[in-house]
Order: sequence, then C-alpha cells, then structure tokens
Amino acid sequence: MVKGANVGLATLSDNVDAVIVSLGWASPTGDGDADVSVLLLDGSGKVRSDADFYFYNHPVAADGSVHLLGKQPAGEGSEDRIGFDLTAVPAGIERVVIAASRYEGARFGELEDLRVTLADGSGEELLRFPIDDAGSVSAFIFGELYRRGEEWKFRAVGQGYDTGLAGLATDFGVDIDDAADAADAADGVDGVEADDAGGEGVVGAGVESAVEVTSPSPAPLVPQEGGEPLPAVPAPRRPEAQGEPRDAVRDAARDEPRGEAGGEAGGQPRRAARPRTARRKVTLPKTARASLAENESWRPARLFPVSALKSDRDRETRATSVLLSVMAQVPEFGRRLTAGFGAPAGRMETFTEVSLPHGDTPRRPDGVLRVERAGKLWTALVETKTNGNALRTEQVQAYMDIAARRGYEAVVTLSNDVALEGRPLVEVKTDGRRKHKVALWHLSWAEVAHQAQMLIRHEGVGNSAHAWLLQELLHYLQHENSGCHGFQNMGAAWVPVRKGIDDETLCQGDPRALEVVESWERLIRQVCLGLGGELGQKVLPVRRARRGADPGERRARMADELCRDGRLHAEVLIEGAPGVLTVAADLRTGKLRTSLEVPAPEQGYPLNWVKRLVRRLAEAPADLHVETLVEGDGGGPRGTLERLRPEPADLLPKNGARITGFRLSLFKGMGSTRGNAETGFIRSVDDAVHRFHDGVVVHLDRPVARRSTAAAPAGAAG
Repeated sequence: MVKGANVGLATLSDNVDAVIVSLGWASPTGDGDADVSVLLLDGSGKVRSDADFYFYNHPVAADGSVHLLGKQPAGEGSEDRIGFDLTAVPAGIERVVIAASRYEGARFGELEDLRVTLADGSGEELLRFPIDDAGSVSAFIFGELYRRGEEWKFRAVGQGYDTGLAGLATDFGVDIDDAADAADAADGVDGVEADDAGGEGVVGAGVESAVEVTSPSPAPLVPQEGGEPLPAVPAPRRPEAQGEPRDAVRDAARDEPRGEAGGEAGGQPRRAARPRTARRKVTLPKTARASLAENESWRPARLFPVSALKSDRDRETRATSVLLSVMAQVPEFGRRLTAGFGAPAGRMETFTEVSLPHGDTPRRPDGVLRVERAGKLWTALVETKTNGNALRTEQVQAYMDIAARRGYEAVVTLSNDVALEGRPLVEVKTDGRRKHKVALWHLSWAEVAHQAQMLIRHEGVGNSAHAWLLQELLHYLQHENSGCHGFQNMGAAWVPVRKGIDDETLCQGDPRALEVVESWERLIRQVCLGLGGELGQKVLPVRRARRGADPGERRARMADELCRDGRLHAEVLIEGAPGVLTVAADLRTGKLRTSLEVPAPEQGYPLNWVKRLVRRLAEAPADLHVETLVEGDGGGPRGTLERLRPEPADLLPKNGARITGFRLSLFKGMGSTRGNAETGFIRSVDDAVHRFHDGVVVHLDRPVARRSTAAAPAGAAG
C-alpha cells in the first residue's frame, strides 16, 4: 500500500473476524526500539474514556477486542504485534488508530525499514505498508482500521507527531493526569531513580526492586471481586505544543495525512512522562511464606504431580491436559497464548484425546481448543511433544488435512524445540484448491513458561486462585520429570563440528555447521525468554542484517564464520540496559564471553567517568574485565575490576586519545557436552547470561537520551 490508500479487509480474505497487525522496524545500532499503542475512537474522533487507550502498561481489552502481543525478533530487527478481534469491537467505535512512540529523545527517522503488515486469522499476510519518510518525530500513526457499514477497512496513514505519545493521546481525547509526573519523580519508574538532566540514574536495588508492586502494570478494566472500582488509567502529560490546532491534527489522521504536528514550546523539548496505571492485580509475593513443615524432606502437595510419569507417552498426555485445563480456567493466560494465533476472545473450552475420523483409522490429536464468540466457533487441533521427541511430519500433515475438511482454523504444535524465523519446524503441504485455509502455529514449552511467569510475577491476574493455578503450572513445567524444559540439545552435529574445529578439518559449506548455527539461534531465543520472564522486561535477540535479507542467508554466513573462526556470536537487547549484551562462544578455546559496551558520557571529565564507573561496579564480580574504547583503530587500557578498584585512573589512555566508551566482559569455561546437564553447553550459556546481568548490568546507569545514528562515535554501543 501507499500512503493515504485504503482497502476493505473482506476483499482480501474470508477470515478477517480476527486479524494481527504487526509494526516493524530495524535499527543500525541494534538497540533502537519503539512502543506500540492503540486508540479506539467513536464518531466524534475521540476515545470514550481513558480505557480506550491501550499501550505497554495497559495491553488487553476486557472484551478481547485489542491485545498487544509484544515484540518478536524479525530478520532485520523486530516486530511488535497487535491482535484485533473485530467482532468484539464495541458498536460505538468507528475507528481504531494504530501508532507507536519513542522516548528519551529518540526519533523514528533513526530507524530503518519501518512498515506495517496485516495478517488474517490463518496468519496469511494480506497487506503491507512500507514507510520511508518518518522524519524527526517521536510518535507515529502507522495506520487505522475503520468501519464502513458492516465492513472493516484499513487506511495507510503514515503521520508523525513531534509531541510524542502525550501529544497524540491528548489529540484523541485521553485525559491528562499531571500527577503522573510527580509520582514518577518521587518513586522512580520500575524501581529506577532517574536524573534527566545529567543522566545519573542507576538501577536502585537490582532485580527485586524492578518488580515492586508500585511499578507500572496492566490496568484492570473491570471491578475487582467485591465490586470496588479500580482507578482509571492515567494518561501521559502532553508538553505544550505550538503549530497545528487539535482539530487539524485529528482531521489529518482521519482523512489525508498532512505532515507532522508542531514542535515544543520554548525550543527545548520537555520529556513527556510515560503513562502510569493502577497498581497491578494479583501476583506472587516476592518472598515465600514460612513453611510449617517439620523438616526439609517434607514436600508440599501439588495440584499436578509428576512422580507417576514413567514414559514419554505419560508425559505428553499429562502436559497437554495440565496446560489446556489451566488455559480454560485462567482467561488471561488462555487469551495470551491464543491471541497470537488469530483466535477471538470468548468462552474457551479445551479437550484431550479426541477421536476424529481420518481414512480407515481414526486420529487422536493430543488436544482440541475451542473458542466461542458471538455464536461462532474457532477451533484448533493440538499436537504435543515432550523431552527430545521431534514433531513428525506425517502426523502434523494428517491433522492439517483433518482440520481443513472439518473447517477448523488452526493446528497448534507444542514441543521443546524453538521455531526459527523463515523456517517452519515441520513442512506440510496445503491444498490450494480449498477455499478454507488452516494455519499451522508452533509454541515451545519455554514460551508457555515465559507467559506464565510474566502474568504471575509481573503483570498480574484477576484473582488469587488464578495466580495459584499458574504457579502450579509453572512448577510442573519446570520440574525435571515433566519433559517440558525447553530446548535441551545442540543436536547430532555439535560433537563433529567441535572436533572438526579442534583438528582444523571443518570446511566452509559443511551442512553440519549450519545445523549448529540453527541450534545456537534457538538457544539464544530461549535464553531471552527465560531472562525476560524473570525480569518482566523485553529481552530480545538482535538481528543485524541488510534490509530484506533472507534469514537463511544470514545463517549460512554465520556457518561460514564458524568454520573459519571457530566462534558463535549473538547479541541480546535487554530493556533498560545501557547497551547491547554480546554473547560469544569460542569453540577453539572452550571459553564463553559475555560483554556490553557502555558509551562515554557526553559531558564531564574522563577521570570522573572512570571513577564513577568503578563505583557503580562495587558489587560486580572481581574478575570483570574493563576495557577503555578509544577513537581510532588502537585499543585502550584494560584490566580486571579487582586491579582497577584502587586505581581507576589506569583506565585513562596514556596518549590522550578520546574515550568513546567502555567494554565490560566476563569469561567462563563452556560446557563440554551438547545438552543441558551441569557440564553441558546449554546450561553454561544460560548461566553466563544470567551471571552477567545479575552481576554487572543491574549496577549500571539507565541509558540517557540516545545520540542520533550519524552522531554516534566509533566504538560506542549506540
């Protein structure tokens, strides 16, 4: 699509009751990001109330019409997905505005490959709107869904707001809560003290403080049990703006986009406060209650016992039943997993071991999901694998055929494997002559555990019973006997590749090297899921590639580098970290290196910089390596933290070269086996990332306003 164009969804697909809109972008530095937001507007072009404004702290509509699904890595960067159940959108809503915003002085013009795509309920992409002229704006309307009679249409808007999310929200009628800024200044956000002027904010008390009950969280849209109303969602305060009047901006969004809203009063932009919401719903307590057990050998009774699991078949049957039953009983959890499949929000029922006719022999899928909404049924067959068991192509193909004949919408596979972008776990054939399309979706057990963690530890659920059910599910999934531990094996090629690197017989083009690279990518994705679930923050792999590059080409290039250099390399973006975390595995030396580059402050004296850095790292491991990054090709001074603590000035270059930043690194030996045992490679990578975050990242300053890409000095982390 081109800017200003519109199209009716019904002309593109028969399956548009539920759609998924994805906003995507790429960043040259790897750490560029934005937050999506959605506004539901009535006939006046305004929200009916603040509850019609959905963003990172208010991601789900009570009626299921809107669900912010979160970010996922894409080939060139990342995509932020939003699920819409168009049958659930209230009748009084005429338009749905889809936007995104950036903070801390960042602008959309610094990002590359901005785009919005829309897919139908089967996952098939229906339209794409590339954006090449975002400009120096901090908020951007990508597009909008709107009604024309009984039909939904999409318009490619492409309008920027220099006044940020606050200005955009205000123009569409979201009330301003000036107290939000004062509360942020008093409490900090997410347990962080912030000093906007000097960028001196630091993580307060580490991970624990980031999940205090006062941190931002989803706002409940319905009264709690007992009928007591909850506070309204506070909106951001909009900086004073000059330029187009509100009506002009609103009309521009509704009709033909006409450029950017005006600038800041007084020339110096004032940072808009990020919206705050009511206190979170029910989550697990930070510390466990004292046990009444007489001694440590007593074990608490569990809803889902694992002691009787003796075979893989037992594990698959039990895991399927446990998961599907909790999905049906905890609406927030069930909806969180199914919204990404294009399922509507409605009454969910789940079934196991259902017999379905298929030729001479009936088939028995492991489970069936059914969601009813407005008299319509959405149905998915479920196929489950545990331990190291792989999905079988012929089995999944049979379920796809059954689903197509019976008019079901999807087949969902669950296993410990992690799907790779651009490469399905199972290749299936679809009959192009069939009008009805069946989508094939995959979930790893690590993703299921991640979503449970996010709800019960950070975002909250409706009541304590739901929190307890999710806690029991999480305990079951994490038990060593459940078979649901996530990606556990680097594959059959791991040992031959390591041996080939040791004796220098591994040649470029060897397909086994590509298998190892794919396993490495799965492992990094799983490590991100685990750390993100623990922190309640976005943790994503960084993909650095040419715009539009094929993921397969990127993996082939990494396989050639592995053959040539004997190293695996990955980058991880942790929300709130001052740089990108790098993970490198050197198969020649058997060492893992986790590192992060911290950009130098823009003001002050170098001696003060190094003293401040060493003070911030007072609780970091003594074997942390600190290296000064300097302008030019030469390296700067370096040393362990233990040696630098009494003499921080040793980090200053002797030749007076300009300091561009500091690289912090930890080294450890990597496991010798391909699995997840104590001596395994997978366990060693997971431990290394967690140790670096808990020992180093939590002590560093929060990032200050980012430099533009053009102004970033060589060697800085962006």
